[in-house]
Amino acid sequence: MKKTIGILAHVDAGKTTLAEQLLYNTHRIRTRGRVDDGDTVLDTDAVERQRGITVFSDIACFPYRESLFYLVDTPGHIDFAAEMERVLPVLDYAVLVISSVEGVQGHTETVWELLREYRVPVFFFINKTDRVGADPQGVLRTLKSRFSPDIIDFETEYTEKVAELREDLLALYLEDRVDEALWAEAAVRAIRERELFLCFCGSALNNEGVDAFLAALDRFTVTQFDEAAPFAGQVFKIRYDKQGNRLTLLKITGGTLHVRDRFGFAVEDETVYETVHEIRRYTGAKYEQVQALSAGDVCAVTGLRYTQAGTVIGGTGVNIRLKTTPMLVARVWFDESIPLRTVLEKFRLLEEEDPLLGVQWNEALQELRVHIMGTVQLEILQAVCAERFGLQVQFGACEVLYQETIRNTVIGCGHFEPLKHYAEVHLQLAPLPRGSGIVFRSACPQDVLDKSYQNLIRTHVFEKTHTGVLANMPITDLEITLLTGRAHLKHTHGGDFREAVYRAIRQGLCKAESVLLEPLYRFSITVPGGDLGRVLADVQKMCGTFEAPETMGGTAMVRGTLPVSEAMDYAKELLAFTKGSGRISTAFGGYAECHDTAAVLEKIGYDPAHDRENSADSVFCSHGSGFVVKWQEADGYMHCRLD
Repeated sequence: MKKTIGILAHVDAGKTTLAEQLLYNTHRIRTRGRVDDGDTVLDTDAVERQRGITVFSDIACFPYRESLFYLVDTPGHIDFAAEMERVLPVLDYAVLVISSVEGVQGHTETVWELLREYRVPVFFFINKTDRVGADPQGVLRTLKSRFSPDIIDFETEYTEKVAELREDLLALYLEDRVDEALWAEAAVRAIRERELFLCFCGSALNNEGVDAFLAALDRFTVTQFDEAAPFAGQVFKIRYDKQGNRLTLLKITGGTLHVRDRFGFAVEDETVYETVHEIRRYTGAKYEQVQALSAGDVCAVTGLRYTQAGTVIGGTGVNIRLKTTPMLVARVWFDESIPLRTVLEKFRLLEEEDPLLGVQWNEALQELRVHIMGTVQLEILQAVCAERFGLQVQFGACEVLYQETIRNTVIGCGHFEPLKHYAEVHLQLAPLPRGSGIVFRSACPQDVLDKSYQNLIRTHVFEKTHTGVLANMPITDLEITLLTGRAHLKHTHGGDFREAVYRAIRQGLCKAESVLLEPLYRFSITVPGGDLGRVLADVQKMCGTFEAPETMGGTAMVRGTLPVSEAMDYAKELLAFTKGSGRISTAFGGYAECHDTAAVLEKIGYDPAHDRENSADSVFCSHGSGFVVKWQEADGYMHCRLD
């Protein structure tokens, strides 16, 4: 039975050490590496070995009893949350590792919420029980209160908790007639349905509790794949090896994949067909080439140029969009002697591996910018550019990546008709709840506008990051509905609908009441009790919110949300006034209406009327030549009429 297991955690909880120990105990490796020594199997990149943290998700394969495990080690630092999230759709089960000293951190909550969103069954491993200050039972109590009461200590609660799942089991339990097979069967079903979460304790570094955990992980996990079905797969990562080969990492979800197989998959609204050249099964940096693998296997293939993380091949699924969102943007500085083309080429390659980088070249300002999660990611990017490409780059100060949405529903129209070109589009823009992103639907009958043109319009909605009219920031939380449109049998050419769609969206934004959104940190601050008052005052001063503080002994803890713009440097301030004893843990807390919109807009100084790259105006044709109509007057010139 093939099982894909992800190991996830807040940074420094010991997940890579646990992965290393599992590989050692199953005789997949001969010696155990250590993160501190930079010689673990799964931290294979030079940057990871130097920094002592996991930056890139990596895979190992090992047999155990009747199972074949694919173990996926993921980054634990908040700056690499997207790299972690990308693997979630291919996991059969997840192991959430928590330090018994530091306990539940801000990013732990983020991981838990993402696992809930993706419906991944979870096991818990409370690690570092050998350390001074370890409190595994305290951590378990926190997990029960903050995550789920169905998280149970396997050693002490398993029998009774499983008995409560079914009336027949409860009757047997009360009669002291516990049947291990019946209990295991019920537990397997409840774990798979996320109704039960088993928790184990131990020390991965000292190999305490690891064997028992692995035995339970094998016993209480089941998978079912159809090898006779047509081939289907889920892509979760793109990377390049040292020879420059483009690798598509995927999980086979149905059928069998052979070398030289050719298959199609969706790229935007087109179907692309490509051929597999190699199939590789990896364990860390090493791999074996195979001729075929089947459903349940995880592999890397070469020969595919157009796959992306999230691409679904075959089956009935749709391509996956990440929920993790970058919060910051930074300018890239490089020596003028380096050709711009070379720099852009390398950064586009990095963007293939991490699409959330959002590489942007502004021709007017001659600026290259990237979207990031935090300063640690910038340090890693700088090191990766030097190590992989020999490219020396610097980054400017981090700036907050704001977003924009609208408060009211509007209709935007775009018309593009220079001589011998033609396209017109009418789009309704409506606000959606926070975190919804961009949603597209069509309300246009196919006898009004052919389906192929409607699909093209959808492609143009999603093919670029559309920006708002307040600060030229990405728009979000919008439902864009195609109401009507028109093509010309003779004059509509490629690119015409792109122009019309872009102008329609822009005109709608100009008509609407726009709202500036700012990113929030969800935070947890732990300080000596005497410093609590200062912390609460600081949170209020930073325009944040907080829950009722918790106190235990001489320590106080407070949770809440803070604007990223106000809290970026607060960790240093906290360490200073608590004399090193204060600690803050942060995680992405979503976007909310900006608390100081006027000041932000004044600082950015964006004027949409002078933005030539994002025009809201339409182009019409009269007497054989095109002419521009300003967006305020364009509705009266439109050819389509809405009933």
